[in-house]
Amino acid sequence: MPNPRKRFGQHWLKSQAVLEQIVAAAEIESCDRILEIGPGTGLLTQKLLPLAETVTAVEIDRDLCKLLIHKFRDSDNFLLLQDSILSVDLGAMFGHYPKFADPNKVVANIPYNITGPILDLVLGSLAKPREPAFKSIVLLLQKEVAERLTAQSGSKIFGAMSVRTQYLATCEYICHVPNIAFKPRPKVDSAVVRLCPRPYPQQTENPRWFQTLVKLGFSSRRKMLRNNLNSVVDRDQLTVILEQLGVSPQARAEDLSVDRWVALSNSLHPA
Repeated sequence: MPNPRKRFGQHWLKSQAVLEQIVAAAEIESCDRILEIGPGTGLLTQKLLPLAETVTAVEIDRDLCKLLIHKFRDSDNFLLLQDSILSVDLGAMFGHYPKFADPNKVVANIPYNITGPILDLVLGSLAKPREPAFKSIVLLLQKEVAERLTAQSGSKIFGAMSVRTQYLATCEYICHVPNIAFKPRPKVDSAVVRLCPRPYPQQTENPRWFQTLVKLGFSSRRKMLRNNLNSVVDRDQLTVILEQLGVSPQARAEDLSVDRWVALSNSLHPA
């Protein structure tokens, strides 16, 4: 078996209990077409294949690809793409393999060093959500990131990532995963989260403006919101609107819930 490669951020999950929790969280049906990012040695893949209609795995490591080809050579519902998930043109690839086209769920133990770009890929942005959206996304990622994705407003870890993700999807913290569950052990603990994309109940009227406002609002966490936004919003106008929303003029960005961020964006909608 190939040795884990540090440059690919490889830490292979070895806990059967956690693997079962990941699969359970995905709620796989026989009609589901799964996209797996970074299958590694194929332990998760092995559990997905009997449950799903198809599994498309994207793996950058050519030595692991050789292992996976040998391991799943008799599985006719398995497609392996040797590439970086951030580089591969899935649309073009599926044109050659229509049986595997249009995966509707993502299940993955993702490399921590590219967590942000992968979240952008599977969710899209506030200004441009992914279309078509995945039905569900189950990810094993760094515990700190999982906590930020699912944080509640008022918490010190509630940030721009929290607002964006919770606007684009329901976010559920499934379980904590200690570092001893991996080989080699990472320096940090991990967690499993489930994201289910859906239209947010309270829609923003101008997604690009909403994205800009959230980014600026969290640009300096020690400052009050009115100071972070003074380059794009008149301070007196912002104070009035915050009071109308039931928010203190001294509030910081993390004090506003996603609902209030949307309401603020719509109230400050530029002409």
